[in-house]
Amino acid sequence: MIITFKPHTPPSEINKIRTFFIEHHCELKDVSLNDNFVFGVIGDTTNIDPKWIEANTYVSHVTRLNVPYKKVSRQLHPEDTVIEVKGIKIGGNHPLVMIAGPCSIEGRESTLLIAENVQKCGAHILRGGAYKPRTSPYTFQGLGSVGIQHMVEAREKTGMPIISELMSTEKLDEFLENVDIIQIGARNMQNFELLKAVGKVNKPVLLKRGISNTMEEWFMSAEYIMSEGNEQVILCERGIRTFEKYTRNTLDLSTIPLVKQLTHLPIIIDPSHATGNRDLVESMSLAAVAAGADGIMVEVHNDPEKAWSDGAQTLTFDAYKEMVEKCHKIATVIGRE
Repeated sequence: MIITFKPHTPPSEINKIRTFFIEHHCELKDVSLNDNFVFGVIGDTTNIDPKWIEANTYVSHVTRLNVPYKKVSRQLHPEDTVIEVKGIKIGGNHPLVMIAGPCSIEGRESTLLIAENVQKCGAHILRGGAYKPRTSPYTFQGLGSVGIQHMVEAREKTGMPIISELMSTEKLDEFLENVDIIQIGARNMQNFELLKAVGKVNKPVLLKRGISNTMEEWFMSAEYIMSEGNEQVILCERGIRTFEKYTRNTLDLSTIPLVKQLTHLPIIIDPSHATGNRDLVESMSLAAVAAGADGIMVEVHNDPEKAWSDGAQTLTFDAYKEMVEKCHKIATVIGRE
């Protein structure tokens, strides 16, 4: 609900309406709109009759929001959200952010080697899985805390922030201490207890879209995080499950302009998991940059054929360097450099 007051409304009248909504356990957010004073109401307003508010002489009009994701929506937050991680700005009109690293952390030496090389190729943030959600219980599940410490050491040597996937609230304290961006994977997009937990912390969260979820369901998951107080949310499109068999998933590039239109949050594209095929990663990355993505996250390994997980979708250093150069050329053309 958006309340718009007439020009020159006395503060006492504005406070009267504010008090009413606060007493109904709603949150208020000021919204800039020309010379009129406007505030948005976030909360359960189903039992509040807008006519009661409009009856106030100083109220110009009352508008109900037409979307259920109030904090995520651009209607109450017209300016782009920009999230800063150790000096790197994600979102708005800031330069393209490149995120790269192995699917899974395999050991200290390989982690350091990959981190140093992806940075030379143009990566800004190091990704890596220490706790791995796998379809089969018999496949490699990650090194756990040891893997996190390898990433921490890589950060110390390169200066790159690190992002890794959190799978349960039990490991949240470990991630708060060691990780710069908490990733919530596709399988946990609707793990609401986990979403509420990361919503209570002061740490950026990258939220991947679920494999069979609509955009509105994705936005509502972001709303869970933001409703708890953490508004540092980055959306990540990584492909959705369709009937197509030639790719691992179907990359929905239409999410990029729609996210920009409907929300104020940054959006990152993960073409590695979307395609499952390293030969398609570059072209999908270039298309994502052209469509306005705020960043690209891909998997890179020193020897993809021997990677412990997802080798088929993982790039070599040379392929990644070439891809980054092409992405920056497109970003320059569209004014994102």
